[in-house]
Amino acid sequence: MLPQDAELFERAVRRFRGTSGGGLAYLRSPGASAFVSHRGHEVVGWCWGYHLPRPDGFSMLYLHQLEVVESHRRQGIGRALLVAFMRAGAQAGATTMFLTTGEANTAARALYDSLGGGLATQGPTVNYWFRLNR
Repeated sequence: MLPQDAELFERAVRRFRGTSGGGLAYLRSPGASAFVSHRGHEVVGWCWGYHLPRPDGFSMLYLHQLEVVESHRRQGIGRALLVAFMRAGAQAGATTMFLTTGEANTAARALYDSLGGGLATQGPTVNYWFRLNR
C-alpha cells in the first residue's frame, strides 16, 4: 500500500462515513479490501469489505458498503468498483461473495442482478446488530 492510497481512502471515509482516523487501521487489517473512485481530487465512490477464510478450506467475500455520490451515479462507477472488488477477491481465492441491501434499493439490486448475483436460496434472512462493550 502506498501512502497516497491511505490518504485517498481516508478522504473516502470522511466523505461517506463522516469520520476520520480509522482508515489506515482498516487497510492494515487482515482480509480488508477497499476500492475508491475519484475524479481529480474529488472522491466520487467507494466500496469496502472483507475476504473471509472459512473452516472448510474455502473463502468468501463480504461486501460491506458500496456507495457513489448521487451526482455521479449511472455512469458505471458502482459497477467498476464492484467488479474490481470481486476480481481482487477471486484472485485471492474467494469462491463466493455475499452482501446485504435494502429491499427497496432498486438501483443496487439491479446492479447486483446484472452482475449475476442472486437472492439467497436458504430462505428469508434476518440481520442482527450487536454493540460490543470494550
